[in-house]
Amino acid sequence: MVTYYSEEHEWLMIDDDIAIIGITAHAAEQLGDIVFIEQKEPGDEFENGDEIGVIESVKAASEIYAPVDGEVVEANEVLQGNPAALNESPESDAWIYKIKLSDSAQLEGLMSLSEYKSFIA
Repeated sequence: MVTYYSEEHEWLMIDDDIAIIGITAHAAEQLGDIVFIEQKEPGDEFENGDEIGVIESVKAASEIYAPVDGEVVEANEVLQGNPAALNESPESDAWIYKIKLSDSAQLEGLMSLSEYKSFIA
């Protein structure tokens, strides 16, 4: 599976036409202790750049933006009962959505891990 990164600090792991989306460890660190997450529902459709959720921490609230066009096929329900999981394992178990990609060509506008590391440096 290939992983991409956005300038809004989301990661996408691609498996066929499904993208698993979460926030990067850098984003989780910047937010501090996460206490709440608002998520979209399966079936919700959105376009690149749309707000697709909100994460609240003890420091601030931060929007989650769609890095690609798609449709939510699954929201990680574990996060509703344990939003702090985003601090514990933001780039693995604490994924936020599984989405069906509408246009895989949009992945070309995202960054590789090395490009993302340079971006946050």
